[in-house]
Amino acid sequence: MARPQLLEPAALEEALRQLGEPWRIEGTVLQGTFTTSTYAQGLGLVASAGALAEHCDHHPTLTLDYGRLSVNITTHDAGGLTELDVTYASRFSEIYASSKLS
Repeated sequence: MARPQLLEPAALEEALRQLGEPWRIEGTVLQGTFTTSTYAQGLGLVASAGALAEHCDHHPTLTLDYGRLSVNITTHDAGGLTELDVTYASRFSEIYASSKLS
């Protein structure tokens, strides 16, 4: 399966506008930090993020701290951000919103 091409700057700006908070672009990484009330809730989000990653065959870097989960995603083999990253971010935002933690 061919991997997607890097997104052009204008497409990245539009994607970021559509994603909204808490997503931002740092270099070649799409980053979002999501708040949780407890560590256990964060673990639940990690499990959801992992299930989504397996479903999408696209795997973010997840960092869990008490009260927050950081999600960093990039398409390594493309060397930056692609539609895969935007799709993952959008789907994870939906999971977070439906978790009642937002």
